Amino acid sequence: MNKFINAVLAFILMPTMLLVVFIGFDLPLTIFKTSGANLPYRHEILLGIGLLILVINIRRSVRRWMGMIIVSRKDKFKWNAPVSSSRARRVLTYLLLEAVVMAFVGVALYKVSSEAWMPAIGYLFGAFDSVLFGLIGGRTRYRIGLSSKALIVADREVTILYFNGLRKVSIQQQSIYFDYVKGLQLSFPSDCVEEENRAEFFTMLEEQLDPDKVYFSKNM
Repeated sequence: MNKFINAVLAFILMPTMLLVVFIGFDLPLTIFKTSGANLPYRHEILLGIGLLILVINIRRSVRRWMGMIIVSRKDKFKWNAPVSSSRARRVLTYLLLEAVVMAFVGVALYKVSSEAWMPAIGYLFGAFDSVLFGLIGGRTRYRIGLSSKALIVADREVTILYFNGLRKVSIQQQSIYFDYVKGLQLSFPSDCVEEENRAEFFTMLEEQLDPDKVYFSKNM
């Protein structure tokens, strides 16, 4: 989900930056018989794009924080533990990289044209949220929760793997795959779980599954 959102934001950025360059440098737009600085409805267009960017980042932010809050309620889960230290460090690195890129984009848009203040706010909000989430999340708030109905991994993104309709769980070196009816397959990295906790985690996971309906492969 997080990769998809970043891809959407990058896709939106391309025409946005092009529009802002035309406006900021007042380049001619012969197709419209005008120039960038005189383009009709440019304020409304930039406002709409900026609001879209802001809404996308707010939705991601809400999902991240809600995931963290839900998994922090340890009493609601049969098994609950922080993600591995290597995973936590990688999450923090990715969050900071996201923040740097979005902050640079936001500042660049505003520098090219102050009329692009709303798209700039949209990207700067994403940068601020990534930094804040990285600092507050830390080592113990990025967690994995296992209940009788689902597995939830909450760190940089939230992964929810329900057991309803599940037909097979296969454990490989790098990932744990969940195969559902109608050919759906979901997964999450096995290194999310600290190595010393993996045996206990897999035992608890297997206990939540109906052996008559779900095949549990133990080939690790």
